[in-house]
Amino acid sequence: MKLESDRLLQDVWIRGEISNFTHHSSGHMYFTLKDKDSRIKSIMFSSYNQRLPFIPKEGTMVLARGNVSVYERDGNYQFYVTQMQPDGIGSLYLAYEQLKKKLEEEGLFASSAKKPIPKYPRAIGVITSPTGAAVRDIMITLQRRHPSVPILLFPVLVQGKQAASSIARAIESMNRLGEVDVLIVGRGGGSLEELWAFNEEIVARSIYRSAIPVISAVGHETDFTIADFVADLRAATPTAAAELAVPHFAELSAQIAQLQQRLRKGLSQQLERKRERLARMQRSPFFLHPRKHLLQHAERLDRLRDQLQYKATLRMNRAADRLGKADRLLAGFNPKEQVRYARRRTEQASQRLVQSMLGIQKQRSQLLLSHMRHLDALSPLKVMQRGYSLVYDETEKRLIKNVNDVQLGDVIKVRLEDGKLHCQVWSMESTEGENGGDGDGNEQGNPEF
Repeated sequence: MKLESDRLLQDVWIRGEISNFTHHSSGHMYFTLKDKDSRIKSIMFSSYNQRLPFIPKEGTMVLARGNVSVYERDGNYQFYVTQMQPDGIGSLYLAYEQLKKKLEEEGLFASSAKKPIPKYPRAIGVITSPTGAAVRDIMITLQRRHPSVPILLFPVLVQGKQAASSIARAIESMNRLGEVDVLIVGRGGGSLEELWAFNEEIVARSIYRSAIPVISAVGHETDFTIADFVADLRAATPTAAAELAVPHFAELSAQIAQLQQRLRKGLSQQLERKRERLARMQRSPFFLHPRKHLLQHAERLDRLRDQLQYKATLRMNRAADRLGKADRLLAGFNPKEQVRYARRRTEQASQRLVQSMLGIQKQRSQLLLSHMRHLDALSPLKVMQRGYSLVYDETEKRLIKNVNDVQLGDVIKVRLEDGKLHCQVWSMESTEGENGGDGDGNEQGNPEF
């Protein structure tokens, strides 16, 4: 259905006046919530209204929480109530629900965060008002159940603006002292406003951070506070908290007596079994005729000694044979022969190395001599010995090959076989195209110097 799939309509708060109220014999409550402008039929099933902290009446202003759906038989909208509070404390209840949801999402209510309550605490810490009925109930119950357990009372404010910070400081102080194994934090019953200090976030977080296990004891059995959800164990009343904190001395005495009886019975039974076993051993042939059994073991010992000696001799002979074989095999690997053989191989390798080096050196020398002869044949000096010369410009960086490379008045240098000539060009004559020129500029054709 559309209404049931709408998330907004599945968690609705309605403020209104109760009218047409009927508390059916089945336990369900049927009524109408109305204000000056509208009304809606409502129902609260017995499974929910059993937890109501008040009795609804005709004309009561309430703040109800639930979901909207359709009653199919009549085709009418109905409001199905799951929680309800008198309208006078509606704002506090909303704050309570919001903080409860926030802390639950943070994991402060998770069962994995709960610390176990010690079964036999050495000391009990009580954080409550020093003048209320709650502290009297707690002290009387603790003294009655286990008078030998010390009780440390930390008086605090349990109602008013300063109550929450007073309770939080007390929890932190008890943790710093470290003198107790369990903390009982609570007060007697009251209205939502009177119990509000135990719904404060500062108290909830102090309980959560406490290294000492905390038992909450706030109000009566129907009262639930944020502290109850955060505490390691929730007690319905302060008296119940004291009963949960310590075991009953009489019960412990009865348990100890029962264990002592079981221990005595167990020891008696075990002693009886040992006596019967001793009697059987005394009647045993081994104790009646011990020498006979000793002689059997002596004979067995002699046989074992002979077997041991035989096997030891056999193993020694086998080991001697293996040792002889190993000596003969090792003689074939005498180090002196190995060294002598290695020395001969080294000398032969050295001779081959020297011969190879000499052959390579001779081959390289002949190749070098051949290259030198070839290089000498190509040397320009050989050409100059036949009467040729090389002409350079004044800087000796550029070789002059034809008359176009110089101009009248240029200084040139002529390199001969045995030296250089420093000359100046006075006149030029080109031989290009004549039969007597070779065209490569080596002959200058009667230049005047």
